[in-house]
Amino acid sequence: MSLVDTIRSTLVPIHREGWKFVAAFFVVSLLLGLLWEPLMWIGFILTAWCAYFFRDPERMTPQDDDLVISPADGRVSAIAMVTPPAELELGDQPMMRISVFMNVFNCHVNRAPMRGRVSRVAYRAGKFLNADLDKASQENERNGLVIESAHGRIGVVQIAGLVARRILCWTAMNDSLEAGERFGLIRFGSRLDVFLPAGAEPRVSVGQTAIAGETVLAEFGSAKGPVISRRG
Repeated sequence: MSLVDTIRSTLVPIHREGWKFVAAFFVVSLLLGLLWEPLMWIGFILTAWCAYFFRDPERMTPQDDDLVISPADGRVSAIAMVTPPAELELGDQPMMRISVFMNVFNCHVNRAPMRGRVSRVAYRAGKFLNADLDKASQENERNGLVIESAHGRIGVVQIAGLVARRILCWTAMNDSLEAGERFGLIRFGSRLDVFLPAGAEPRVSVGQTAIAGETVLAEFGSAKGPVISRRG
């Protein structure tokens, strides 16, 4: 492998939505440098962070209709039986909700947790509370998808956070998604909730780090029951 190939395989691509922000950070850094040179170097550090924030790495997604894959990079912040948001029209009975909290250093490209057809896209305006709070799922600005999977309808909700001010979703109703396929992005720091029907068993624990498109959050049709984890 040549040096050029090695560099290409090491560098992570930047998502197209991020280039304008990286460019803006860079230009502002140069302007600040005209005022005081140390400000320029601080700006360059922030520009590097911006490029890192909008990274969009390739992921190897398990192709199994019984597996629910994490839609986001971050920390599993909650696993609970919760009534889904009304705008998803998934009924008023509690469903298993697995939440993944993304901080400003996580990759923020969101991926489909299961293969299926998008039967509903629902945006709701709201507050910008800390996305790690449980009440953020009901009070914060959010955008939800309903995916018709092999095991029934599942909900995927992008939730804005304290810093996040823009939810992007480029998936529309009747689109078909593959597990691990990119469907959206949130700027800057937020949370993803996945609502699962009966039959799903968690395969992660609260506090565990999840990788979008790779980590298995839950499984359908397994006779093993819940998997118990312990801190090592």
